[in-house]
Amino acid sequence: MVERKVPLPDTETHAAQHASVRRAHETELVEDYVELIGELLDNLGEARSVDIANRMGVSKATVANMVKRLGEQGLVEAEPYRSLFLTDAGWRMARQSRTRHAVVFEFLRAMGVSESTARIDAEGIEHHVSEETLALMREYIRSIR
Repeated sequence: MVERKVPLPDTETHAAQHASVRRAHETELVEDYVELIGELLDNLGEARSVDIANRMGVSKATVANMVKRLGEQGLVEAEPYRSLFLTDAGWRMARQSRTRHAVVFEFLRAMGVSESTARIDAEGIEHHVSEETLALMREYIRSIR
């Protein structure tokens, strides 16, 4: 297979691409935590730090640091020895993240990607996909139903 050179975009376009990725990287961990807290609240009625640590595969100290950060951003309310709660802003973020995740997952499955791979890939793509691309993914999913 012959490898073809991909032409470089103009400088402004290239810089915008990288800026977009940096913004996505800044918010993806926050979105993952908020989305998980929302899922735990919806499914278990509570979101405990120990459950978050287990499901994220991180230490309780890492969760504590993130909960502090989420609280400072007005996304989570936490009291010692109690479940975590999402603020209105936290619930909005959780719903948006969950929706993006579902659309990307459904699209990948519709394209023939295995369920296990689609779950893993959707977890990363959801943070980087544009509204334009999401809209086209939704349109494609609707068209094949």
